[in-house]
Amino acid sequence: MNTEKDFSPLTPNIVRALNDKLYEKRKVAALEIEKLVREFVAQNNSTQIRHVIQILASEFALSQHPHSRKGGLIGLAACSIALGKDSGLYLKELIEPVLTCFNDSDSRLRYYACEALYNIVKVARGAVLPHFNLLFDGLSKLAADPDPNVKSGSELLDRLLKDIVTESNKFDLVAFVPLLRERIYSNNQYARQFIISWIHVLESVPDINLLDYLPEILDGLFQILGDNSKEIRRTCEVVLGEFLKEIKKTPSSVKFAEMANILVIHCQVTDESKVTNDLIQLTAMTWMREFIQLAGRAVLPYSSGILTAVLPCLSYDDRKKNTKEAASACNYSLMKLVTPEDDDDEDDGRSSSVESLAREEKGDGGEGLNASQDAVGFSNISFFAPASIDRSHVTLDLDGIVQVLDRHLHDASTGMMTRIAVLKWIYHLYIKTPRKMFRHTDSLFPMLLKTLSDESDEVILKDLEVLAEIASSPAGQTDPAATCDVVDGGLALKVPDKAGKTAGAESSPSTPSMNSYFYKFMINLLKRFSVERKLLESRGAFIIRQLCLLLHAENIFHSMADILLKEEDLKFASTMVQTLNTILLTSAELFQLRNQLKDLRTPENCALFCCLYRSWCHNPVATVSLCFLTQNYKHAYDLIQKFGGLEVTVDFLMEVDKLVQLVESPIFTYLRLQLLDVESNPYLIKALYGLLMLLPQSQAFQLLSHRLQCVPNPELMRTVDGSKRADSKEGGAAAAGPRERAPHAHVDYGELLRHFDSVQGKHLEVRHQRSGRVGELPDRKLM
Repeated sequence: MNTEKDFSPLTPNIVRALNDKLYEKRKVAALEIEKLVREFVAQNNSTQIRHVIQILASEFALSQHPHSRKGGLIGLAACSIALGKDSGLYLKELIEPVLTCFNDSDSRLRYYACEALYNIVKVARGAVLPHFNLLFDGLSKLAADPDPNVKSGSELLDRLLKDIVTESNKFDLVAFVPLLRERIYSNNQYARQFIISWIHVLESVPDINLLDYLPEILDGLFQILGDNSKEIRRTCEVVLGEFLKEIKKTPSSVKFAEMANILVIHCQVTDESKVTNDLIQLTAMTWMREFIQLAGRAVLPYSSGILTAVLPCLSYDDRKKNTKEAASACNYSLMKLVTPEDDDDEDDGRSSSVESLAREEKGDGGEGLNASQDAVGFSNISFFAPASIDRSHVTLDLDGIVQVLDRHLHDASTGMMTRIAVLKWIYHLYIKTPRKMFRHTDSLFPMLLKTLSDESDEVILKDLEVLAEIASSPAGQTDPAATCDVVDGGLALKVPDKAGKTAGAESSPSTPSMNSYFYKFMINLLKRFSVERKLLESRGAFIIRQLCLLLHAENIFHSMADILLKEEDLKFASTMVQTLNTILLTSAELFQLRNQLKDLRTPENCALFCCLYRSWCHNPVATVSLCFLTQNYKHAYDLIQKFGGLEVTVDFLMEVDKLVQLVESPIFTYLRLQLLDVESNPYLIKALYGLLMLLPQSQAFQLLSHRLQCVPNPELMRTVDGSKRADSKEGGAAAAGPRERAPHAHVDYGELLRHFDSVQGKHLEVRHQRSGRVGELPDRKLM
């Protein structure tokens, strides 16, 4: 440094000492500067004071020579001490050169700069707050300093500054938040520790309302929550916990929508290998749960984003039990918010006429949804739209919800509990908002049908509930799109013209009305059984039984019988009839329907019998069992007489074997009791003997033979009942026994036999075609 340069009012001795390499000499110079400045203060000579500070800053603190810089720093600290309470008038000139030295490459110099600033701040106290951002920026750099001495000095300064902020009520939070938002994304561990400690302090000051600015720093807090340091994570957890407590106390002032986007992002784990991600996800899910409970229906417009985050968590195992429970609570609370009033909301800009126009433009009502699915991949996040929170009336984001639910159903990796939750949501929406949901039915329907092939019984049960609700909902009866033909794989099947019609005028008056989706469901269900024979074998009976509980059993059997009449795959038709017949005869769910068929005195029950009979003709043994069930024993005998012209295969005899087993079951208890009245039921006995003659010498043969041996002698029965019969004749009553049945006026049995012959003729023709030569016996034919 040029010692001949004029540094007045600093004396040459002071200048020389400030440039000395020895700390003690620089300290002596600082004491001289302090005396000099005190004199100027006493004289109220601010010009000279500024001149001294300017010389110390430019000629020393910002000098190229390291010792000069050290002298300048101690000199500026001495000026501040001398100024005392008046230092606030010169803080900008005092602080800026010191902060510049924070970037010096010499660690000793950085330490002296930290020491100088500490003395300046200690004297000025609250006066430094207008310069807080500069101080915070400098400190944030020193917090990550590699030199332990510098870091230790910065911590002392940091504590001092925190004390000043805590004591003061003049802290400018608005000016500070942008800097905080910028620095909160630092990846340096020490910088993160510094940031989170400051947030903790500011959050604890009563006069500082940091909650208003939480949306701007919440994402950064979750980033810090993933730090590798346990101490930092623990501090961050405490800070987030304090914020959440404050949110619960003052929910009306919380900006839920602006923060919910952040929670949606952090509820979704992108790297499961990082343990810290579990903590982030659990914390975010806990916040989401509280947000839903506190904000109520205000979150409905943003439901799709919440579900995007919540649904995958429902399939977590016990390793993430807490996260799963929080997600389940979120899901349950959100579902409760949807009410029937969401179906009547007109704030979405759709009047009934507009809805009709929209359906016409979209065709089947699913084009809009498919388009959005093409544009948005499954991994994309559904974000909230904060701007819509200002609307006076809350609108359910139904389209977005359905899109999220549909994506999860289509994704093969979706866990079982998530699939169940998705189906529960769809069912809930059909219950609460049926009118709006039926706009999406055509797009959802194929996937709901496909879900019937799921491996989980629970999933299938919930899926059947959804399909049953779609099929029976009154909202589906007015949908014009529902009257179209159902086309699958190029085969067009007509849906009956009247949606509420089970089978024309033949349906029972007590049968609930079904909409046109009921027929679509039945047609496509049978097609699925036809294509997936394993599904029919493993789950067919289970699915049909559950449908009989959810819908009306008569509807299920009536409609399937009608559809099977048109079935071109005769082998499948026979298999399906056999399955339906087994269900009809053995399932507790079909008790009422069996009772209907036992009593053919009403036209409706006769019509039901005829409908089933025509399809049952695809399977001769099933047809006989239907006649047994309806107590049409003469017709059963007539059918068995025709069995002589049929091809008796092993499969055929196995079916006869099963029928014999059924005769011995509780279902046919009434039939066995009727064997006591031999004279009134001769055709029942003949029919059973006919089955006996069909069977080879087998266990079933022995079983039926023993049963027929138990039939009482008619002469003995006549002796016992003779007096009763005589009394009956004298009273003008018919001589027939109590169980004798006259032919039903509503049933043309001759026509039914002709129909049986026709159907079996088709089966015979198909079997011959498959065998390759006319007259060749098919495989498994008994020789």
